[in-house]
Amino acid sequence: MANSLFRKKSIATILRDAEQGHGDGHGAGLKKVLGVKDLTAMGIAAVIGAGIFSSIGKAAYDGGPGVILLYIFTAIACGFAAMCYAEFASTVPVSGSAYTYSYVAFGEIFAWIIGWDLILEYAVGNVAVAISWSNYFQSLLAQMHMPWPDWLGTDLRSAIQAAQKVAEAKVAGVDLSTLSDTVLSGNAALTHAPKILGLPIVFNLPAVLIVALVTWVLVRGIRESAGFNSAMVVLKLVIIGLFVAVGAFYIKPGNWIPFAPNGFAGISAAGASIFFAYIGFDAVSTAAEETRNPQKDMPIGIIASLILCTIIYIAVALVLTGMVKWDQFSGVADPLAKAFSLRGMNWTAGLISFGAVFATTSVLIVFQLGQPRIFFSMARDGLLPQWAAKVHPKYRTPHITTILTGVFVGVFAAVTNIDEVVDLCNIGTLFAFVLVAAGIVLLRRTDPNRARPFRTPLVPLVPLLAIGSCGYLMVVQPKVTWWRFAIWLAVGLVFYFAYGFRRSRLAPQPPGKPGPG
Repeated sequence: MANSLFRKKSIATILRDAEQGHGDGHGAGLKKVLGVKDLTAMGIAAVIGAGIFSSIGKAAYDGGPGVILLYIFTAIACGFAAMCYAEFASTVPVSGSAYTYSYVAFGEIFAWIIGWDLILEYAVGNVAVAISWSNYFQSLLAQMHMPWPDWLGTDLRSAIQAAQKVAEAKVAGVDLSTLSDTVLSGNAALTHAPKILGLPIVFNLPAVLIVALVTWVLVRGIRESAGFNSAMVVLKLVIIGLFVAVGAFYIKPGNWIPFAPNGFAGISAAGASIFFAYIGFDAVSTAAEETRNPQKDMPIGIIASLILCTIIYIAVALVLTGMVKWDQFSGVADPLAKAFSLRGMNWTAGLISFGAVFATTSVLIVFQLGQPRIFFSMARDGLLPQWAAKVHPKYRTPHITTILTGVFVGVFAAVTNIDEVVDLCNIGTLFAFVLVAAGIVLLRRTDPNRARPFRTPLVPLVPLLAIGSCGYLMVVQPKVTWWRFAIWLAVGLVFYFAYGFRRSRLAPQPPGKPGPG
């Protein structure tokens, strides 16, 4: 049994399966239509979203202007991992990302673990992004004097917690006007919610609607999805450029002093929100099988998008902390808009809020595109039911897994608190980065003569630096996150041994039954 757990799928077999189709006998493969511009736009779309329009404010409050150093460190850590992804993506240009790479390097049990783990990055991460989108959307409506019903804009647990805080404030004689807008809105949601059999009906409807729209776009086709995504990327880059260009005239160098008001501890405290802002560049690799020239375009798309996003983050952080003193960002959900509001430029603040809605929409598209392709690859390998590997006869997209992912994300976005999913998403992504980097070192030893259109430089140094830096970011995650991560992996192993271990295409076949070839 031990040997079966570590059975590996050869690169030749993986490439042959991709060429022949998805394994259900129809030979309908994914449509190869993406180029380097599409892939770079996907990377930018995944990274430039809620992190730059929202969590950058919390990061600035925790670390002060010195948070720029953490952006640089995180970018370097992701850069090491990105070069490892680029080598794998050019060598094994099929759907599956880190799942497929682990199957080649370490064997089936690790492939299953990382495939199950990637659900945390893409599906669970998209739950957080959908909730964030809903918050921006409701803020934009409020600025247009079109308030959204409170009970249709949050989850029940958050509403109950907000109501408890309001009740405690009343008992303590605290002025309710001093409470945050989030608390007051959550309390109002519970107060105004209709009831069925005495139970309040509270859920996040905007999050459900945007997930439904993105799912529909992705089912229609990868080319249509890429075009829709690229248009939104251009729009949000224009708005970010406006913020940097206009905001630069309002910088007061005195706001950068002290550079690290809360010391190293304050900068480190911003680590979770900053890493969550960066994750997603690896989603580019999930579209390898739909790329016209993956050996050349994949490495460029992955690395170029990460470099561009790092420059953007540093520029925005410099301007933001130069415009507004770091200590004014406590509890601010829209820091870029607030920076202009404090200058009386409300029209600019409204424009930035408008851009934030589109920014998070493009993040949703890329994450929602990645997860179904992980399921698609796992099903093609026999680890999931074969219906999950079916391709739509007209649109040539993995439509069943796309719809199932949309349902999963929509349901949990309707009822989940955003703070509960961010840390879990982070640790799942970091684990994937570590395994991909380790896989590069292993394959360079076991398959040194393999053609590698892109080669990670300075092996094993760069992969080891990726393992060390991402490992450090894993270590500083809260203990509760580690417990949740362990439980998640344990549940995944139950599924594997109950189904995938026996149904794998690499499992021994009964007499007379053809193997995977």
